[in-house]
Parts: sequence; structure tokens; C-alpha cells
Amino acid sequence: MPSTTSDTIEPESITITINGEEYEREVEPRRLLSDFIRQDIGLTGTHVGCEHGACGTCNVLMDGETVRSCLTFAVQADGAEIETVESLGTVDDMHPIQEAFHENHGLQCGFCTPGMLLSTKELLEENPDPDRESIKEALGANVCRCTGYAPIIESVEAAAERIQAPAEAEGEELSTAGDD
Repeated sequence: MPSTTSDTIEPESITITINGEEYEREVEPRRLLSDFIRQDIGLTGTHVGCEHGACGTCNVLMDGETVRSCLTFAVQADGAEIETVESLGTVDDMHPIQEAFHENHGLQCGFCTPGMLLSTKELLEENPDPDRESIKEALGANVCRCTGYAPIIESVEAAAERIQAPAEAEGEELSTAGDD
């Protein structure tokens, strides 16, 4: 008896902006966003750990909010703006969050670091002066097997201070500008 179902899955056309660059691709509907980012685009900073959405290593920001790229299909990101860890900075020009993690030993093996950094970025954009409980809550879905979390929390606090300092200095300059 002939089969009436098709064994082929038709690719879908998607357009995704990743770190400010637009990508148009044909993908199978079951293609994971993590695989799309790592294999199709070549940005390997997004790590894949548990592949069940439990560890947070695959976190990316989609339209400013943290998503697990190992649980998100690339077609779900069609039209979205994605930020990966590569959007933050480079070794020669680090983002304040990266600097704070480096200086406060908020990373050891580095496997969880991309997810931690992006979760921190989302937190600090929503709450520039978080208390420890807010930090713990924001990072609670990220697993680190190396640091014991204390240096990570200290790193987030230091990053918040770094990011606030230029804003405070700019405010002071504006308030003293008319004092001449």
C-alpha cells in the first residue's frame, strides 16, 4: 500500500538579525536556533550544554529578552533581533560586564559564561542597581559547576557599578554645565 505522507520537510525562509547583521536563510522548521547560530552563521560563542533548557549555557537575547536557544526553533525567531555573547565585546575591547566577570573571577572553565553574561545584560538593562536577591533570581536558571556562584554575583554587582559610573558622571557634567 503506498504511503500518503511525505518524508521530506519543506524548508522555510527566515530573516533574523543577529548582532546587528541581517541573515536570510532557508531552514527546516525543526532547526534549533542554537544550531542555526552556531552552524549556519558560525557564531560559536553560544554554547549548548544540556539541550533540555535547564542549564542556561545557550542563552541568547531575542528582542531584548533571554531565551534558551536550544529550545527555540529558528523559525520562531523569524523577524527577531538576536544578541549573542559576541555582541558584547572583544578581548581587546571588553564590555563592562565582561570586564567585571574577568576582574572578579566570575568564570572558570567558561562554559556557562555566555549565558551568564547575557542574563546579566538583560538584568542590568531592566534594573541597573540590583540587590543580591534580584541577581540570584535573574541568574537562578543558569548552572555553573565551577565557581560556587559567589564570584558570579560579585561580578554582576561590579558590572552594575561600572555601567552606572559613566551615567552618573554624565549627569554630573550636565548639572554643572550651567554653573559657569
